[in-house]
Amino acid sequence: MTDAQLIEAAMAGDEEAFGGLVEPHRRALHAHCYRMLGSLQDAEDAVQETLLRAWRGLKRFEGRSSVRSWLYTIATNVCLRAIERRPSRVLPIDYGPPGDPHEPVHEPLVESVWMEPYPAEQLGLDESLAGPEARYEQRESIELAFIAALQHLPARQRAVLILRDVLGFSGAEVAEALETTPASVYSALQRAHATLDERRPDRSQQATLHALDDEQLKGIVQRYVDAWARSDVGAIVGMLTETATLAMPPIPSWYRGRDAIEMVLSSVVFDGTRSWRMLATSANGQLAVGAYELDGSGVYAPHGVTVLTLKGDLIDEITHFRTPALIERFGLPARA
Repeated sequence: MTDAQLIEAAMAGDEEAFGGLVEPHRRALHAHCYRMLGSLQDAEDAVQETLLRAWRGLKRFEGRSSVRSWLYTIATNVCLRAIERRPSRVLPIDYGPPGDPHEPVHEPLVESVWMEPYPAEQLGLDESLAGPEARYEQRESIELAFIAALQHLPARQRAVLILRDVLGFSGAEVAEALETTPASVYSALQRAHATLDERRPDRSQQATLHALDDEQLKGIVQRYVDAWARSDVGAIVGMLTETATLAMPPIPSWYRGRDAIEMVLSSVVFDGTRSWRMLATSANGQLAVGAYELDGSGVYAPHGVTVLTLKGDLIDEITHFRTPALIERFGLPARA
């Protein structure tokens, strides 16, 4: 059936037709909501609300725009309302100054202030969904640094930049979606670019990964996995850049530099009472591993997901999301 036929059937109350109309857009809408909100769970809630609003408002859809534009308009406004109700998500590096490795690691924060990693390989990213005016590649626009930078933009600037530069909507389409003028859109876009350019790294992870061949990338992951299995702090530190960072949300403490990271790994992570296993995965279009810790029953149980950010062939950032439930979300086994 064509979209027009699906719309007609859905307007008559056919839920299956409505599913056929919106299902091709669900995964891309999820990625859009994640970019807006920085949270996997918040993105899922936003998609559910978007589809519910679309179903309830279907009779008002007059076909003046495409189904895609209509759904993104609803999703964007759902996200804007969500942002009004809670603070933006951040990474520990944006929450406070680096920690002193000689002092105890802070307790985890219970409030939901932290960004979450995105299982792009599980949810899928359709490269064809970006319009001709898109400025960023779809995979580049899901990288951890890009998502973190987006969270520093005011909500409407964030929406404008994502709709225009990531999804390739025209200025007129963005203006219609946000009920504003094209002039306001381009003004907001200019300010968003200035902020984003200050916060994004000079080189994207996609460019870094493409500069290395598959064997080199597999080698980096395998050395990292093996070093954790051996509790070899020296080997892990030897894979880092001089200015590498270690962050472990929801713990607010984070550390910069090889010496500081070595001290934290030796005193906290490998303190003689803990044993680890890692399984390779991918998060935010980057190298990642699922982390498992040996529990009291002798089982390697889920601990979280670690996203690795490279500079050349060295690791420049280790961001370990200390949330056991992420293991299942990334399609990894329940035990290692």
